[in-house]
Amino acid sequence: MKQPRCWSRTFSPALTDSSLILGRKHSLVTKCQQWLDALYVVVCNLPISLQEMGVMPEIAQAVEEMDWLLPTDIQAESIPLILGGGDVLMAAETGSGKTGAFSIPVIQIVYETLKDQQEGKKGKTTIKTGASVLNKWQMNPYDRGSAFAIGSDGLCCQSREVKEWHGCRATKGLTKGKHYYEVSCHDQGLCRVGWSSMQASLDLGTDKFGFGFGGTGKKSHNKQFDNYGEEFTMHDTIGCYLDIDKGHVKFSKNGKDLGLAFEIPPHMKNQALFPACVLKNAELKFNFGEEEFKFPPKDGFVALSKASDSFVVKSQHSGNAQVAQTKFLPNAPKALIVEPSRELAEQTLNNIKQFKKYIDNPKLRELLIIGGVAARDQLSVLDNGVDIVVGTPGRLDDLVSTGKLNLSQVRFWSWMKLYDGLLSQGYSDFINRIHNQIPQITSDGKRLQVIVCSATLHSFDVKKLSEKIMHFPTWVDLKGEDSVPDTVHHVVVPVNPKTDRLWERLGKNHIRTDEVHAKDNTRPGANSPEMWSEAIKILKGEYTVRAIKEHKMDQAIIFCRTKIDCDNLEQYFMQQGGGPDKKGHQFSCVCLHGDRKPHERKQNLERFKKGDVRFLICTDVAARGIDIHGVPYVINVTLPDEKQNYVHRIGRVGRAERMGLAISLVATEKEKVWYHVCSSRGKGCYNTRLKEDGGCTIWYNEMQLLSEIEEHLNCTISQVEPDIKVPVDEFDGKVTYGQKRTLGGGNYKGHVDILAPTVQELAALEKEAQTSFLHLGYLPNQLFRTF
Repeated sequence: MKQPRCWSRTFSPALTDSSLILGRKHSLVTKCQQWLDALYVVVCNLPISLQEMGVMPEIAQAVEEMDWLLPTDIQAESIPLILGGGDVLMAAETGSGKTGAFSIPVIQIVYETLKDQQEGKKGKTTIKTGASVLNKWQMNPYDRGSAFAIGSDGLCCQSREVKEWHGCRATKGLTKGKHYYEVSCHDQGLCRVGWSSMQASLDLGTDKFGFGFGGTGKKSHNKQFDNYGEEFTMHDTIGCYLDIDKGHVKFSKNGKDLGLAFEIPPHMKNQALFPACVLKNAELKFNFGEEEFKFPPKDGFVALSKASDSFVVKSQHSGNAQVAQTKFLPNAPKALIVEPSRELAEQTLNNIKQFKKYIDNPKLRELLIIGGVAARDQLSVLDNGVDIVVGTPGRLDDLVSTGKLNLSQVRFWSWMKLYDGLLSQGYSDFINRIHNQIPQITSDGKRLQVIVCSATLHSFDVKKLSEKIMHFPTWVDLKGEDSVPDTVHHVVVPVNPKTDRLWERLGKNHIRTDEVHAKDNTRPGANSPEMWSEAIKILKGEYTVRAIKEHKMDQAIIFCRTKIDCDNLEQYFMQQGGGPDKKGHQFSCVCLHGDRKPHERKQNLERFKKGDVRFLICTDVAARGIDIHGVPYVINVTLPDEKQNYVHRIGRVGRAERMGLAISLVATEKEKVWYHVCSSRGKGCYNTRLKEDGGCTIWYNEMQLLSEIEEHLNCTISQVEPDIKVPVDEFDGKVTYGQKRTLGGGNYKGHVDILAPTVQELAALEKEAQTSFLHLGYLPNQLFRTF
């Protein structure tokens, strides 16, 4: 790879040596050296072009046509690292170019991989796979938890970790037939035994790919723990039955049949199932049939060791690293990029299409895999061959679990918005399943590259997961701890229903609320927490309209806590004469949340970006990572429940040195809000009881949340009166939100002004130094002639 250009710190040897020898101009040389040293750090950190970082000219040409003259900081730091083959964990502000930082090198890496295959080049792999382990039925030392020990016979297993569960799978699995194995308990620790697929977590029974039976008398599947059979402990023997043909799983205790435990779901009918267990301070011994069973099976069940070879498959975990297949498979991409939302996935795919514009021979084929699009269309593209897949977890999980998307040849794996988008949405199990299926070593001997992009690297969850799925990653943190840019003016408007009685005078002419208090007495005079809560909801609608009018907002993003809040605010704007179809109206708006159809969401986002409507009303999840720049205003109708999201929200204003105003409406009393824990996730749910009483609501304390945000940012956020007149003294009264700051200029201009005198003096010193060198070269000749 071509090394980045950088000035050398070593001054001219000829000049330095000659000066020292003759004892002349030494002070000049020293001074010039000092100036060069002073400028070295500055010059080395100036932006360089993509080609100087080793990027292919074809990609660089496409990027230049997009008016990307120089790489951003995150791109300059990350692209060379990724092209060099390393794992990278990067963090930078939204809009800083993270998508380009990973998509540019992934295009080049995939192209180079395909080109090598086209030319018949093969790498050398020296990594031992330990495949001999797979030749017998035993527990797999390469597919186990970090505190899970396996005896030399491969059958006796132990974990002495008392706080965590650690699991393991066997070396072989089954695809057909009726089979049986036994497990004997050697002590009184906790354990679960059963069956799982290769996609399952080692914590047996906590996802939809494993079936477990525990010592507490519970069967477990997909985190569902139900009463089954009897408890078991030391000296008990558990029989594990699997009838794949009928799709049945059952267990026995000391020879007693405990009955049907599970019916294998359709999505697992074509998957191999492996003996599995998970332990907490326990010891077990497996018997796969090499020894005589204590309680031999009946009804035609066969010992695993006697299973037909045609029914048996070997584990993919066969050594220090799994090696990819070399056979070409059309549905096996070289790169997998996972995004938390449809909009982000579409943006990434569009960038990839633009960057690969001039890539040819071979051409790269990309595919977008998201929900809301007919699966048959995506399958058709897969069958014709694909090199890069960009998708969202839901649809990706479906295609991977059914075998439609093959991960055996993935060379490059990228996760965008890991913490704020994926871990926070509960996709950690999915991430682990994907990691288990992707080979750690490619067929040409190169290690799988994992790139993780996260809004923050200071989360324990991110650090823990990166240690598991990444190989000595380089951390590129250009964001650091959360802070508010100096171009953002953010204020809090207290919403106090006890002092502002406007809600009493409005009658029915107010925003529709979320019906949390549909069964409560909220009439004025009730003086109940429910009455104040309902009043807060009404006042927030009024304050939002007041803020828009007061600041004559021509464009803003308005954040609501729930999808129903977004819909209600959109309806209220329509009552004001605005809405989606009122182009140019003071209250023209569109909605962006998960219940809107993909086509509508995409259309609404485009209309807002083009300026057809003034306001984008959205939830945190829907707005995460969307490509919107230069918005002058943000309104937080409700504070987010995660303090990091506050910074993400208000960070959408004040970019590119433009001033921005973020207004947060904060209730001084607790507000009762929806918090759905039901299986429908809120669809058709009207259970207004509190969560602790089995309902789907909570009391929301925004004053507490505000305190946590201020502590997180280490500052006190200014408060303004309900009239929302924002003072501008700190900006000398010259603020026009949405326009660039007029005082001080940009950072780059100030940097150049500071550097100019130094550069001028350096030029003069360089001229004097070169003149001195010429004189020094002439003088020795004159001295020799004298002799």
